[in-house]
Amino acid sequence: MAAEWAVKIRDAADALAPQLREWREALHRHPELGLETPWTQEYVWNELVKLGCEPKKCGQAGITVLLGKKEGKVFLLRADMDALPLTEVSEESFCSQNPGKMHACGHDMHTAMLLGAAKILKENEDLLEGRVKLMFESGEETGNGASDMIAGGVLEDPKVDAAEMIHVAAGAPFPTGLLLIPQGGTGASASCCFKITATGKGGHGAMPSVCVDPITALCHIHSGIEEIFAREAELCDFLAITVGQFHAGNAPNVIPNTAEMSGSIRTMSVEKMKWAQQRIREIAEAIAEAYRAKADVEYTGFLPPLIADKDTADSAASYLAEIFGSGAMRIPSDTRGGGSEDFAFISAEVPSVPLFLAAGNANEGYKYPAHHPGVRFDETALPRGTAAHVYIAMRWLEEHK
Repeated sequence: MAAEWAVKIRDAADALAPQLREWREALHRHPELGLETPWTQEYVWNELVKLGCEPKKCGQAGITVLLGKKEGKVFLLRADMDALPLTEVSEESFCSQNPGKMHACGHDMHTAMLLGAAKILKENEDLLEGRVKLMFESGEETGNGASDMIAGGVLEDPKVDAAEMIHVAAGAPFPTGLLLIPQGGTGASASCCFKITATGKGGHGAMPSVCVDPITALCHIHSGIEEIFAREAELCDFLAITVGQFHAGNAPNVIPNTAEMSGSIRTMSVEKMKWAQQRIREIAEAIAEAYRAKADVEYTGFLPPLIADKDTADSAASYLAEIFGSGAMRIPSDTRGGGSEDFAFISAEVPSVPLFLAAGNANEGYKYPAHHPGVRFDETALPRGTAAHVYIAMRWLEEHK
């Protein structure tokens, strides 16, 4: 049966290529941010209805679909739908029509592939040995989409037993269509954002001795934080502390009352995240006091590490070998991504596997990576991702009925 399914699904996905491109380009023209995705939600909802599906709202801005006619295990497939606050310079013929917003992370590709999976799964519901739940998520880039949908019941009614996601990648020297599968374990970092506010005593720039300069304090705090990785983290640890914003003052000759800087922390474990947060707080408060100022530290937007379940990853690898032959490869177990992914909230609840799909070879003109305003993705990868979604779900349900 597996060989018969493989040919049928691969052919169905290939035949769907024009529709996949149409969906992707429509979504690309209308990027929206965070949980504020009304156009995207309406578009995806209407397309699902056209396919004969019965979509349901989930959380603030999510959509789910349940497919299959037999009781049994439930396998979840997820696609994210939101964009990034970037001005597009890709020069694609279907560029963003929303100024300052762009699908620079490939979520339009993800959504199109899952719509394609919805079509093929709907047409083959009788073959499913259980049910497939589709998860269309807004708010991945802001880190609150998956947790919002979990609160909305995406993993319940019926209870989800395992999950899979696909993320496209461009700007790397991989042939388009290559699927990368983790061995298991931590696949992407935990992350959070921080803001440090230094409060001093403002005054005239000509009289610094009667002021308490928060900029001076904050600059030394920044230097102190940089030393955490250089002098305190173990050499084998992954730890990235990045300051991306620094704001202070409104005039060149006035010492302000406050100064702020914001940044992010990325680690490979919750324990190391807690340690880094504690050290940043201790360093900020102590250095501020040394300069007669006061420091307040806030942490927001925590994402846990993304965990690939070894059994689910091994199963996915064997299924992809069946349908694509050598068209997939395993990611070495010591290779971990520093980027974060809020599918981690799903992987913390159910056995999950994140897959990565090459969609733009750096040697063939796709030179920019995700999150760059000039990034382009190779649409010929769309049928491969669609087929992978469908086949993994069908074979997993067959083996776990």
